[in-house]
Amino acid sequence: MSDFREIDFFTDQTLVNDPYPYYESLRAQCPVQREPHHGALAVTGYDEVTEVLRESSVFSNCNAPVGPMIDLPFVPEGDDISDLIETHRDQFPMYEHLVTMDQPQHTAHRELLKRLFTPRRLKENEEFMWRLADSHIDRFHATGKVEIMAEYAKPFALLTIADLLGVPEEYHREFQIKLGAQQPGPLDEPFVGNPLEFLGENFSTWLAERRREPRGDVLTSLATGTFPDGTLPEVAEVVHIATFLFAAGQDTTARLLTSALHILAENPELQQKLRDQRELIPTFIEETLRLESPVKADFRLARRTTTVGGVEVPVGSSVMVLLGAANRDPGRFECPAEFRLERPNVREHIAFGRGAHSCPGAPLARVEARVSLERMLDRMGDIRISETEHGPADARRWTYEPTFILRGHNILHLEYTPIG
Repeated sequence: MSDFREIDFFTDQTLVNDPYPYYESLRAQCPVQREPHHGALAVTGYDEVTEVLRESSVFSNCNAPVGPMIDLPFVPEGDDISDLIETHRDQFPMYEHLVTMDQPQHTAHRELLKRLFTPRRLKENEEFMWRLADSHIDRFHATGKVEIMAEYAKPFALLTIADLLGVPEEYHREFQIKLGAQQPGPLDEPFVGNPLEFLGENFSTWLAERRREPRGDVLTSLATGTFPDGTLPEVAEVVHIATFLFAAGQDTTARLLTSALHILAENPELQQKLRDQRELIPTFIEETLRLESPVKADFRLARRTTTVGGVEVPVGSSVMVLLGAANRDPGRFECPAEFRLERPNVREHIAFGRGAHSCPGAPLARVEARVSLERMLDRMGDIRISETEHGPADARRWTYEPTFILRGHNILHLEYTPIG
């Protein structure tokens, strides 16, 4: 355990491939304790993480993406720093995005998303996914091998969100290239610039056009949506919703897909079971989310002095909730390091968070994973890890996302027998 006290969770690359022993070491000492390198209070217990996520009146989201990696733009004073947070909110990174907002601003902006996640819209989006899955599989199907992140997961997740948001199909290829989900071809101009600026410029143009000339499409629905009090948001506010969905939805869904395929490729019996019993795929996805949560860490700022799990949390503390640790808490999940398809309480996992800031795209991610796995099992037999690229079963070589925020493969090479 003393060795882990020397490791900086935020920068030490030795934790990238397997952070779970580090989580277990923290939890064994105390499920809420101060991380020594940057002063964040690390929360690893399931109950304690859930408490922090649900208590939005006590814990602000203003530092959600960055935690202690930035200095507060003020000195915490008094018993409650809520007013200080509001005064300095525009000095926090990504302050204009949904993930950092608190009530009532968060509720008002989240209301705009309801126009995207209606049953009808999600049904239309799923119909698009089935076609999209086959079109991507077609590109590599005959080869019997694929690097699943670059050739399927990233472009599939990107175009699914593009369709959900109503991006016209004639722009799909350009979006893939400029957002890094597809390599440019010989006739494509290389992209130089900020991908989020590219997104912002396009959505600003489209939404302004739809407000002037409504067309009855998804972009028009977004452009004309109002806050709960009936006021029309600025175009920039709607643009921030769209760009954040692109940024957040792609990464997490792509890593869910690669984790799921890693598990299937390493477990032939489980793979065959899903081929024979497709109704088990949704449960398989939930257990994948629990075992390999795509988001490692989320952050909150304590508005006032409080306690979590019996531990004092001083006002102004940066609180790090480790979702991957909570989802492997043995107090909640029996033998948590094992993949168990029959786990009775698997849907209690918190891979998508809890409370007001639970992931609004969770239903979408689940459908993306289900559709992808269905079509791959239909068209790809005997899916297995490429030993040429990743080594033999007893000495695998993996490349994971080297950040303290996300968990998942950057590269995953598979081999299979083409079907049909």
